[in-house]
Parts: sequence; C-alpha cells; structure tokens
Amino acid sequence: MNPMTTLGIEKVTINIGVGESGEKLQKAKTLIERITGRKAVLTKAKKREQTFRIKRGETIGVKITMRGKEAEEFLSKAFDAVDKKLNSSAIDKYGNFAFGIREYIDFPGARYDPTIGLIGFDVCVTMKRPGLRIEKRRRKRSRIPHSQRGSKEETIEFLKQKYGINLIE
Repeated sequence: MNPMTTLGIEKVTINIGVGESGEKLQKAKTLIERITGRKAVLTKAKKREQTFRIKRGETIGVKITMRGKEAEEFLSKAFDAVDKKLNSSAIDKYGNFAFGIREYIDFPGARYDPTIGLIGFDVCVTMKRPGLRIEKRRRKRSRIPHSQRGSKEETIEFLKQKYGINLIE
C-alpha cells in the first residue's frame, strides 16, 4: 500500500465556549488545563453579537490543540466518554469530525470539582494524509489534488478500525 494514501489525525482541538469573560471563563480555563495537562489559549469574539451582548474582540472561550501521540491518547479517552458512538452527520465531506461531551465528569479520570461546577466541552478532529504541507508552505505553494484529500467514507473506516466506533445514522 502506498504510504501517501494512509489517513491519519492531524490535530485534536478541545474547545469550551463560555460566551462571556470573567469568573466563568477562568473556571473553564482551569478545567481544560486540568483535563489535558497543557496550557490553554483564550479565544476572542470575531464579530459583535448584540443579542448575546458580545463585543468584538472580547474573550469568550478557551481552547487547546494537540497533535501526535498525545492527541490519539486523548481521542481514545474522549470516545470512551461518549461510549464509542458517533453520529454520522458529525463527519464532513473531507473526513473531519466533531462531537461534544456534555459534562466533564463523563471523561475518564476526571473528578467532580464543586468550585468549577458542571461544564461540557467540544472535541474537533482534523484528518490528513501525508503531503498536506504543499498547500500550507511558504515557497512553491500549490494545491492538493482532490484524490489526495480525505473523504467521509475513509474516516468512517479509519474510526471503526482504530477505535471501534459505532456510527449512529
């Protein structure tokens, strides 16, 4: 088999959108750092949303991006938190997928902390094949052919084979 056609995980992004800055945001930051063991990055609002009283540039969430073995280990724990079930509509046409964990106490190894309360988080996974760099590099940048991009069917096969995921229609 050609090694350039093997599908893999590029990155796993863990995100908590709080919607406001302040004490709630700090609780979310400590939670996400405690679960992953890494430093969180604050995310800002891209545009003003008057109905939710959000100003442009206001910090409204936290996220952490993981790659490599660390990302694969975290993803296997996250799948255990959702009983190895994934909705097929959560996978896009390029094979990237996302799912949510309602409460952090469902995550294996996490204990309830009364100072934090109950907060859920999103797990977003970006899939890739080798050779993706040609689209992102600075010199001699070129496009990736459609055949080199991942697909929904390949991601489904990858998840069933590697993590034993059951898809819900």
